[in-house]
Amino acid sequence: MQHISATSLEDLPSRISYLSAFLELTPSDGEALLAAKPLVAPLIPAILDAVYNTDYEGELVKNVHELTLEHPQIALRKDFLKNYLVKLVSTTDLTPTSPFWVYLNNVGIMHTGQPGFKHRAKRPELRVEYIHMGALLGHVVDIVVGAVMSMDVIDNDMKCKVIRALNKVIWIQNDLMARHYLAKSGEEVGEAVTPPLSDGESEGAKGGCPFSG
Repeated sequence: MQHISATSLEDLPSRISYLSAFLELTPSDGEALLAAKPLVAPLIPAILDAVYNTDYEGELVKNVHELTLEHPQIALRKDFLKNYLVKLVSTTDLTPTSPFWVYLNNVGIMHTGQPGFKHRAKRPELRVEYIHMGALLGHVVDIVVGAVMSMDVIDNDMKCKVIRALNKVIWIQNDLMARHYLAKSGEEVGEAVTPPLSDGESEGAKGGCPFSG
């Protein structure tokens, strides 16, 4: 049995390596997601509308109330979410050192209100509680899985491969969000601090965040 120390999991590539091994994430999962891109990409506008037609979306971000689907902030967030969905089925590298995981890790960091992102330097603190992050992530997955299952142009074997690959990646992303919200040993809940990112580590954030403006 392999021993995994808590300290080793603070390092992002080590954490991804552990999660990938446990979930049996392999290059074939990346190939399945990449093969699904031509089928999923045309569905993205409908997925975006479905997500932002939920009655409670306006509660996800503090001080955002009564925004219509035509509001510039909603349009901006839909654009971020579109980039995120495209990235999910476009990455060719799911290895532990991939910039893809840095991007997903940054999504978790930026919603805790931590500093360190240049694109938010002059904006108000962004804090979205973990329950809302998880709920939105689950909602997106449910829509994508439903869309894949309803496709007639791929067989059940391929549908299974795509959904299993998506499930693995999303559960890793869920961990990369939760790790920045959960208090570490000796810390009070809500006091966990993630150091600001360096310019190199911020690379994954340049595409914008799919969950906020």
